Amino acid sequence: MMEKEDQLEFCFPQLINISCRKPTSHWSDGVFLSVLLGIISIFTVVLNLLVIISISHFRQVHTPTNLLLLSLAVSDFLVGLLVWPGEIYMRTSCWTLGDVFSFLWFYMTVTLTSASVGNMVLISADRYVAICDPLHYNTKVTVRRVQLCVCLCWFFALLLCSIILKDGLTHLGKSNSCYGECVIGIGFEGRIIDLVMVFILPLSIIITLYMRVFVVAVSQARAMSSHVTSVTLQHSVFVRVKTSELKAARTLGILVLVFLMCLCPIYSVSLAGDNKIISSFAKYAIYLFYLNSCLNPLIYALFYPWFRRAVRRVVTLHILQPGSYGDNIL
Repeated sequence: MMEKEDQLEFCFPQLINISCRKPTSHWSDGVFLSVLLGIISIFTVVLNLLVIISISHFRQVHTPTNLLLLSLAVSDFLVGLLVWPGEIYMRTSCWTLGDVFSFLWFYMTVTLTSASVGNMVLISADRYVAICDPLHYNTKVTVRRVQLCVCLCWFFALLLCSIILKDGLTHLGKSNSCYGECVIGIGFEGRIIDLVMVFILPLSIIITLYMRVFVVAVSQARAMSSHVTSVTLQHSVFVRVKTSELKAARTLGILVLVFLMCLCPIYSVSLAGDNKIISSFAKYAIYLFYLNSCLNPLIYALFYPWFRRAVRRVVTLHILQPGSYGDNIL
């Protein structure tokens, strides 16, 4: 009787010698974790879908900056639709989909991570040009150029992921300690490339660009505060444009800051080494990074009035009316 109960603890009772044990957490804890992560997954999908529909539908918000936000929303949407369910399945039950699907899941996860980081670099560069070189912004940053940059961002994310997971592809299943586990091995070169290209280099670029933006924004804010009333109407319009750009820089700065706060713990765990305490913290660091995909739309809702107006029209199905794409939501 005891032997049968012991066999039930394995993922594949008929393969006790090579089978993994089922997750050992208490049943109620497993259900609570699944429900909580499932709710986050649903919110991530719904909120980012609203962002995608809002930016895609309303012609008035088809700006270079919003195209970058659209690309970020697509990666966040895929995190909620594909990555979160895979994470829930892997953490709460045995992996029964095989080594190929295990590799594809990791490949998709690393690609979306790399694409999100690339989008954040592009957003930082966009704000840098808008604040530090405003007179040439419209000529330097066009919709066509941003579309090209977004396509290149996703292409390089796929390419980089292929390089990072090269060893895992050539040795499928070799990193699994038992049958029923989903682990992909990353070689030393892959880890170095991942650390440099997905963390150190993008982080350095983002911090450098936003430090420059911050310095210029502060100087412009001081100039605006000392602005006298006896200026021309043209100059007043110029000041209002500058103010809107500064507000956009502040909002996107918050977006980037939250992203970095969610990204840094993962690589901090990677740099800290491998022990029991670090391993237990790694799971929550991964959850924190995936949670960022749900936080981004909430930041839009808090700081972008046009997004709230767009969502109201989407939820009430106003977008189904003819000509709704031309509505004024700004």
